[in-house]
Amino acid sequence: MKIGPILRALSESPHLSPKLVHTGQHYDDALSKVFFDELKIRQPDTDLGVGSGTHAVQTAEVMRRFEPVLDAEQPHVVLVVGDVNSTLACALVASKYTLHRPFAYKGASRRRPLVVHVEAGLRSRDDEMPEEINRRLTDSLSELLFVSDPDGLANLRAEGIPDERVFFVGNVMIDSLLAVRERAATSRILENIGVSPQQFGLLTLHRPSNVDDEAVLEELLRTLDEIAASVPIVFPVHPRTRARLAHLGLELDSRKWILIDPIGYIDFVRAMGAAAVVLTDSGGVQEETTVLGVPCITLRENTERPVTVSEGTNVLAGRSRERILRAYETAGERRRAGRIPRLWDGRAALRITEVLAGALGG
Repeated sequence: MKIGPILRALSESPHLSPKLVHTGQHYDDALSKVFFDELKIRQPDTDLGVGSGTHAVQTAEVMRRFEPVLDAEQPHVVLVVGDVNSTLACALVASKYTLHRPFAYKGASRRRPLVVHVEAGLRSRDDEMPEEINRRLTDSLSELLFVSDPDGLANLRAEGIPDERVFFVGNVMIDSLLAVRERAATSRILENIGVSPQQFGLLTLHRPSNVDDEAVLEELLRTLDEIAASVPIVFPVHPRTRARLAHLGLELDSRKWILIDPIGYIDFVRAMGAAAVVLTDSGGVQEETTVLGVPCITLRENTERPVTVSEGTNVLAGRSRERILRAYETAGERRRAGRIPRLWDGRAALRITEVLAGALGG
């Protein structure tokens, strides 16, 4: 969802020639191929096919397979997005790689690719999250950092990253959201699952801290079941979560819960926009609901996207029964009070492209 608009904008620039590398960290068709199809992303120039593994194994395997790509392509820029293991692995390899021939940058000759991080500066301040480690390390390795909201600017400045390396460009996730909004309006997903607009809640749940601990998952579902008594909850079940439910033998009441397989992005945007409330532990969903004006209850104690709370429709409820139920009771107030953060306007990828072309002398 982040790569789609960036790749299109780079491809349309007369000064830049992008090559797309898919590491294969996300390989399930429901979580990878569907996004390429629906966001009209061309086939990758290279697919590393890394697959799953522990954090160490997966990161090391991406690094091992990515270095030969640099040997073959000799890129001036390596652009990484987000905060997954692939983000850090590719940034680390590129930051230590020596090109065969130098190129001009800021009036000087250099032999290392520029490492560029899109969605830089996000911080949850929770080092128990692997993504937080990936974010901080990737930002420290990057020479151009593209930030999606003002909090990111403050975070990077506090960490000593020079202002001239940092650019506030807006949110590329929102570029993708706005690009599919009209198509999403024609989706039949609500009819297919048998719900009406504003008459259901939508749940996404996948973070290890929520689904891997049996006691936490059971208590969370018990709390959400109380909400499901007043509004049915549609639950596209992430593969990780489905495995945990099966292992625990947990069965959710079909009179209150509608469990479905993961759905495509266009269908998901339609479901989000039509929901009375969205309950999630996803960072991206916090951003999308803010733009769609839909109340969001985040089932985490922290967020790397505080602008969705201060300006948007999001509330941090953690896993506390009382806080979750109170957030649900006041959801309508946030629908009225939320506003769209600055530069979340669908043009972030164009700003990124302009900065890159200028940096390389184009």
